[in-house]
Amino acid sequence: MSGFQPQNKMGRKGKAVRALLLATTVFALSRPTLLCAQETELRGEVSDSPNLDDQQYKIRQTSMAGTQAAQAAATPNDNTPLPTYRPTSQGALPDDGTGEAAATGGTFDPPAASGDPFPDNPAPPPRRRPSATRAANAANAEAETTDSHTSKRTATAATTKDTDTAAIDEQDTANRPAVTIDSAERLRLDPGAERTEAIEGQNKKNEDDPFAATGIKLGSFVIRPTLEQGLTSSTNADSSSLGKPALLSETTLRFNAVSDWQENSATVEGYGIFRETLSGYDIHEAQGHVDGTLNIDLDNDLRAIAKLGYEAVPESASAPDAVVGAVGQPVRQTVNGSLAVEKDAGKMRFALTGAVEHDIFGDAKLSSGGSLSQKGRDSTLYTAILRTGYEISPAITPFTEIEIGRRAYDLRVDPNGFQRSSTRLGARAGVELDLREKLTGEFSVGWLREAIDDDALPAISGATVNADLKWSPERGTTIGLTAQTTAENTTNAGESGSMLYSGSLTGERQIRANLTGNAALGLEWRDYTGSDDHDLTLSAEAGLTWWLNRYTGLTTRARTEKLTSNLVGRDYTANSIFVGVKLQR
Repeated sequence: MSGFQPQNKMGRKGKAVRALLLATTVFALSRPTLLCAQETELRGEVSDSPNLDDQQYKIRQTSMAGTQAAQAAATPNDNTPLPTYRPTSQGALPDDGTGEAAATGGTFDPPAASGDPFPDNPAPPPRRRPSATRAANAANAEAETTDSHTSKRTATAATTKDTDTAAIDEQDTANRPAVTIDSAERLRLDPGAERTEAIEGQNKKNEDDPFAATGIKLGSFVIRPTLEQGLTSSTNADSSSLGKPALLSETTLRFNAVSDWQENSATVEGYGIFRETLSGYDIHEAQGHVDGTLNIDLDNDLRAIAKLGYEAVPESASAPDAVVGAVGQPVRQTVNGSLAVEKDAGKMRFALTGAVEHDIFGDAKLSSGGSLSQKGRDSTLYTAILRTGYEISPAITPFTEIEIGRRAYDLRVDPNGFQRSSTRLGARAGVELDLREKLTGEFSVGWLREAIDDDALPAISGATVNADLKWSPERGTTIGLTAQTTAENTTNAGESGSMLYSGSLTGERQIRANLTGNAALGLEWRDYTGSDDHDLTLSAEAGLTWWLNRYTGLTTRARTEKLTSNLVGRDYTANSIFVGVKLQR
């Protein structure tokens, strides 16, 4: 080693002993230093390949084996300097003539010639080399300015070191990723990899109607029941020309059930209304209605729609067939069912519907305490309707309908001696609209005729108007228009019946999230067949519902109704107001 110079007075034997001691010391000190150099490698570049560590380890072992072989081949009996320590780790600082190590000699080089061969001041700790290329360039530049002896030693060490390091760097370049732990460039993270906040802190989507009923899960159906309980104050409790005021307890139960099937669907709806007198005119009424609809998709673009319903309603005191002087009008029960098959062929739409409706009338309770049978009014109506439409656009589909039917009375001849059964014919033309949430429904006009079997009675006939439209001019507002034409039969002596035209215009507005307002206008026109007699009924209603929470609300509504007729004893006016509590689930 260049820093060791033997004294002239010592013989060949002394020099050999001194060289052997120095070689032993260098070898002993180099062992732990290699372990430290291995630890500093953890601060180098990060590799994705699990085989990279094994490859680097093999290269280092090959380099160490060559170094130890060169040390063993050196002859300690001559003046050949021992090989300089060459670090195998990229993080260790070699004696390559750069930095402070070059100024003071190698870290493990013998001290410079002085009176004390082992000086007390140790060499400064090696600094971590930034990269192999920069270190090699710095070593070459520094080697040109140092003395010739140091230049030869440094160049030899740098050449050997750079050969090993180049092999490692070449292997690293093929396997390592571009990003390192010490990289100064901060790449953007994938937004999908960013940490998200806790579920409790995430922004929830606002509900369209935060006070809408959530429903009850029952099997494959979601049921939404509603219960309304309150008091009704009316100036005409039974809506008749002889009606009197009363304070009534009114209970209304409604429910809606919708299936959650994947392909087909089913819905069930119903209501029940119970009215009991608390004071005033004696009223005891109960009415209810329930119907279900089943939609099934068949093969070949066929759809089947089945409906079944039941209704029980007491006869109105203002009805044409109402029993005069009865304290309790008969209850009319209606059972109906239908089956429709629909087919789409290109832009053509076809539908065939068959329906059955059976009316059953109960007995009327007389003021004398007896009852009057109404079995002569029981009848069954069978109808078949063929509908054909053409889709001009997905929003507009004009259609035509042809209807044929037969009304059959249970009694072939009624108590007055008339044959009331009839044959029904009808035709309609209209348009079906589907402008999504803005406007949906249909509207049609036509003609309907029922020819009674008894020649003494004229046929019930007239123009028909039918509509069922929903319009939403803005979010939270819904306006509805309904119209219906009904051929009413009667068992009054010498009368055939009448044509009833009824319609209503309704509006609902969500004033606030917890405040809903509604209003309705109604009109009915009854044209009696075979005479100029007629009835006109006008009605108006307005109400508010204030929801205290999702399940409980306060509701009120006011209603007025007026009937005018050219028949004696039929006019009446009824005003009422309701206040109550509404519960839903």
